[in-house]
Amino acid sequence: MTVEFTTRYRSRSHIPAEPGVPYFIEKGLGDRAHLITDLVTVYAGGEQTENSFNFFTVEGPKGEIIPTHTHADTYEVFYVTDGAVRLFVEDLEGQQHEKLLTNGDFGFVPKNCPHAYRIERHHSRVVGVAAGPGITFERFFENLGAPTEELGLPHRPVLPTPDAFRAAEEAFDVRYLPHHRWHSASRAVNGSR
Repeated sequence: MTVEFTTRYRSRSHIPAEPGVPYFIEKGLGDRAHLITDLVTVYAGGEQTENSFNFFTVEGPKGEIIPTHTHADTYEVFYVTDGAVRLFVEDLEGQQHEKLLTNGDFGFVPKNCPHAYRIERHHSRVVGVAAGPGITFERFFENLGAPTEELGLPHRPVLPTPDAFRAAEEAFDVRYLPHHRWHSASRAVNGSR
């Protein structure tokens, strides 16, 4: 492993730092971080894929909508393996789309499209894949949240500071849209966690 990859919070990582190295990881044993009320587990990232894609899971309880945001250079996939997640996406023409995704459902978000999601059932899990020509954003989660060795959800919400949000936005191809509004028939969707 490279020195920059072996940090205090990745000291027990099962992910090799070098690209082109085959590896296997048991369920839940990727690099983990708590963010707000969720557990994010990274299984593959930029270090392994020469920044071509990442692969992670997000697990969490039923909650509030995550902040609306865009990625200038990143395409994002949402694949629900457990529970239910409501995905909100606005296309490049400004038309808003909303879909409740349940076990086995898939959602795709093109780059530059505002999007947000809300976990609708407790014990939900989403598989995320993000790809694009620039950097991958899987390390956004541990930089904004709190790296953890725990396998479960946080005992208390891990709430980033406004300064942490700004720093993560600049470093990881994420632009927040705090004034964006979703025109949805479902219960309140505007705002953030």
